[in-house]
Amino acid sequence: MTIHSLFDLSGRKALVTGASRGLGYGMAEALLEARAEVVIVGKSDQVHKAADTLAQSTGGKVHPLQVDLGDRDQLLTGFNRAVEILGALDILAVCHGIQRRAPAEQFSLTMWDEVLEVNLSSVFMLNQLAGQIMLPRAKGKIINVASLLSFSGGITVPAYAAAKSGVARLTMSLANEWAARGVNVNGIAPGYMDTELNTALKNDAARYQAITSRIPAGRWGTANDMKGITLLLASDASDYINGVTIPVDGGWMGR
Repeated sequence: MTIHSLFDLSGRKALVTGASRGLGYGMAEALLEARAEVVIVGKSDQVHKAADTLAQSTGGKVHPLQVDLGDRDQLLTGFNRAVEILGALDILAVCHGIQRRAPAEQFSLTMWDEVLEVNLSSVFMLNQLAGQIMLPRAKGKIINVASLLSFSGGITVPAYAAAKSGVARLTMSLANEWAARGVNVNGIAPGYMDTELNTALKNDAARYQAITSRIPAGRWGTANDMKGITLLLASDASDYINGVTIPVDGGWMGR
């Protein structure tokens, strides 16, 4: 198999969540540029505009689905609709998530439940549903987006840190069961990314400078920085990579 064919996704069918903007958008763009057909899922009607923009920029076949993944009934219905549109499922990239901030002693259980549902429970549900399709075929790629907080605690984001730690361990657990059955489950741990999710951090001048000064690359990441790792983990080039969560952080973890 040539290097070109290792990374060619022609004919592959992919579902990408959280793809209306930010990192998920970059992941969807990478898959489309590699010639996969993609369903993108977003909570707001922004997903339709994103699909139009992606179709124009890549020339690829992309379908929007507006789904609230914090609602289990909507998740199941939306997943089934995505598979119906695609006719199959070869790649699942799970990139949706929410953030809630408060000092731990003031962090409400309502916020806790909301973040854990969206950032962890829905991830398991999507992985499980994808596995039920991929395992009988003995082939499939699942990519879960974790976080640097899968490895550390963060500040004022206890639910997010707990959920993203769970995503990394879930990824390992599923890989233990599914690797020998042809399904690769891996994760990406983005570092500090210039996205809407980090608006509060970017607006705190002192914290922004402190964070940036620790990143060896000297800058925050962007959606484009997710494209290469997405292509690797979605393609045949990663057939012997299982259960890892790979930092994409400009060197933060090594500092």
